[in-house]
Amino acid sequence: MKFLLKNVIPVPLIDSPLSEKSLWKTETEIESSAITIAEAPSGTGKTTLVSILYGIRHDYEGKVYMNDTDIAAYSIEDWAEIRRTKLSAVFQDLRLFPSLTARQNIKLKNDLNPVLTDEEIDSMAKQLGIDHRMDFPCGKLSLGQQQRVAIIRALAQPFEIIMLDEPFSHLDENNSRIAAELIMHYCEKNKAGLMLTSLDPSSMFPFNRFIYI
Repeated sequence: MKFLLKNVIPVPLIDSPLSEKSLWKTETEIESSAITIAEAPSGTGKTTLVSILYGIRHDYEGKVYMNDTDIAAYSIEDWAEIRRTKLSAVFQDLRLFPSLTARQNIKLKNDLNPVLTDEEIDSMAKQLGIDHRMDFPCGKLSLGQQQRVAIIRALAQPFEIIMLDEPFSHLDENNSRIAAELIMHYCEKNKAGLMLTSLDPSSMFPFNRFIYI
């Protein structure tokens, strides 16, 4: 799987000054063969980039191609299939259902295309230290616990690229490292790539590609 951005600029950033290293208004590839960090200060479009690639923001100029097809040509049905089988994400706002339990949020994703057994889900929750919170509504969990639920949910599907938008912002260093190891295990299992957006470089993943926003 490969994305190609050609002269892309989000509409809200059209009149904003850009770093000369910025990927906006250039030609940039993001591939499933790479572990990529997208580094940028706040307000320069990290979340916007993830949203564009995930097909939920369309307010940009330029062209975005997925496997040589302009993503603007994909139908709602096409995107549903892509998000079910090829593309996973953890967003900053997490997008959990607050009235559903942590387990129910994860199962909603896993049941669409079962890749994890209940035992595997429980094992992941134990690794991340939230096994005792799995049957609580997500709205009752701390932000750090919610981030860990969102990470498990993102891993509960097949994917060729997983996109992580500052996924450890409410985790301490030890929990972040455990989560990163779990994510890398499933990237290797899926032979998948990863793109992490970050305010600063991170040593928790074996990055082989750096891009700047």
